[in-house]
Amino acid sequence: MGQNTESSTTPHVDFTFYGISPWEIEVAYSYFNSKFIVKQQEIQPQEDSEFVSYLGLVIPAQFSQEFFKWFEFRRWEKVKALFKEMKRRRGSGNALKIEIIFRGRPSIKFIVDVHDKQWFSSAIEKMDFVLELIPYHLAPQNLPKDNIKQITYKFDTELIRWSLHLATDATGSKYLLVKNTNEWKLQQNIN
Repeated sequence: MGQNTESSTTPHVDFTFYGISPWEIEVAYSYFNSKFIVKQQEIQPQEDSEFVSYLGLVIPAQFSQEFFKWFEFRRWEKVKALFKEMKRRRGSGNALKIEIIFRGRPSIKFIVDVHDKQWFSSAIEKMDFVLELIPYHLAPQNLPKDNIKQITYKFDTELIRWSLHLATDATGSKYLLVKNTNEWKLQQNIN
């Protein structure tokens, strides 16, 4: 796989992965290569990982409508189709986990670790809907602290939507949003 040879001012997207086929990485690479320098790192599964395959993407852009216009909606639809195909090829269960981080202020992280293929596909499709909720979710009165560096979303299969899950502040403290209460709870030893 070749590297994008544009100047060093071109932003780079990071792929980390294990259990992903060379074909899948090549296709993902082709979608991002025209806009970014792609850096890839194959990693070893964590000892406590329950997933057969993992793909992590770090995108150096704010999760926003402007990003999707710049990246092109059609290209983003192809990325989502690839994710759904990866899950289809692996079947249901703990087959695939995808983490996508948009490096903005704050960073927005999506964790797609749904076991059922249909819910997984729904999660991928509904990721874009979070754009409409971001202003509300990031309002100071809805966050546990002022200095939040990262917001993490997980797909809730009961509510059939993306839900706020975790907020990480500048010191690394993590706050879990307690389901059905809208209260943040400081967590100890959360990854």
